[in-house]
Amino acid sequence: MELKGKVALVTGAGSGIGKAAAVRFAREGAAIGVLSRTESEVRKTVEEIAAAGGRAIPLVADIADSAAMKQAIAQLVREYGRLDIVFANAGINGVWAPIDELAPEEWDRTININLRGTYLTLHHAVPHLRAAGGGAVLVTASVNGTRIFSNAGATAYSCTKAAQVAMVQMLAVELAKDRIRVNAICPGWIETDIPDNTETRNTEKAGEPVEYPEGEIPLTDGRPGDSHEVAELALFLASDRARHVTGTPVWIDGAESLLVG
Repeated sequence: MELKGKVALVTGAGSGIGKAAAVRFAREGAAIGVLSRTESEVRKTVEEIAAAGGRAIPLVADIADSAAMKQAIAQLVREYGRLDIVFANAGINGVWAPIDELAPEEWDRTININLRGTYLTLHHAVPHLRAAGGGAVLVTASVNGTRIFSNAGATAYSCTKAAQVAMVQMLAVELAKDRIRVNAICPGWIETDIPDNTETRNTEKAGEPVEYPEGEIPLTDGRPGDSHEVAELALFLASDRARHVTGTPVWIDGAESLLVG
């Protein structure tokens, strides 16, 4: 029960990495604010946590909507009295296309959800972390934009992921005096539903041929990671075991990005 007595907000908790982390945190004793813009998904996550004896409430909000995020976080704090852990995980792949074909509104949507959404999550959560005497912030970035730059057409997505790491490192210094630790998780190929929500268009025009070594993920002979493995990393970074770790991007990709960066 590493997180007993703690309260955690997990965004994008209706599926994938967010859901796995919410369930894992709850198993370690934390009360969870399960946040997503899809009500049916968050309710399923809450039901799963409750069935295992944990505590959680559903929070429905678009992370790019300031008023909605402020209200959702306030609701969580009213319910459980405090906030100790924030996992800013929600995001989209968006549209992957050559830069001259990527429409301004497609660019804006990716930036608004991934980057503005992360900002708003932390903007509204940090005062509550400060009031609790400190805490842990985790941000889901990516190998894209931090180690890998060869995924054709992923410019908007990669820019948001690089910016999230910069945000983490800036805030690690800014919030250190408040005993708030801030770290980034940078997954590689993880089995989630996010590819189903990705639109690719003419990416071959933006690509450059690459010959990969046999087995794109050396550690697992090409097998992708799964959400539960990322949740274990998130648990470590959220726990007191990582009490001296802040401002650090951690890549979880089985060495994939060391081959194709």
